Amino acid sequence: MNLPNKLTVLRVLLIPVFLVFLMIDITPYDKWIALAIFAAASLTDLADGKIARKYNLVTNFGKFMDPLADKLLVCSAMIALIELDRIPAWIVIVIIAREFVISGFRLVASDNGIVIAASYWGKFKTTFQMIMVILMIADIPQLKILTTVIMYIALILTIVSLIDYLVKNWHVMGKDM
Repeated sequence: MNLPNKLTVLRVLLIPVFLVFLMIDITPYDKWIALAIFAAASLTDLADGKIARKYNLVTNFGKFMDPLADKLLVCSAMIALIELDRIPAWIVIVIIAREFVISGFRLVASDNGIVIAASYWGKFKTTFQMIMVILMIADIPQLKILTTVIMYIALILTIVSLIDYLVKNWHVMGKDM
């Protein structure tokens, strides 16, 4: 268990803590604590990848768990944000559906001994989704238009990354088609 993998596991462990602060309404600082936890968890995504590549610590565990940790973090946040009426459910459904499709492909690939790393489109998608979530947690009225624009950019990147992923990895389905 190297440092990048520990950061990935930390990201997963921060999810319930983040959700508690996002959903409670005890102090005026709850959303800011939630935002700080989400931002810190998001930064672990940036850090684990950079450290893994720089020090040649890339592992199959990391290739598998890093994107899964991202999905868990972002999808958990978006589902909670539906409850808080900050994001339309249909957008979250599209984003989560993409994640199910990609996870299915990864499962088939894994059964064939293939590990598929995240693409640049997927990384851009994740970055914009994380920025979108941060803006939605902050819920600053003066940034409403920016938040909406970022939300639609994240949605477009979600669809583009899905298409890119399917085109590049269709061979994984092999003769089963």
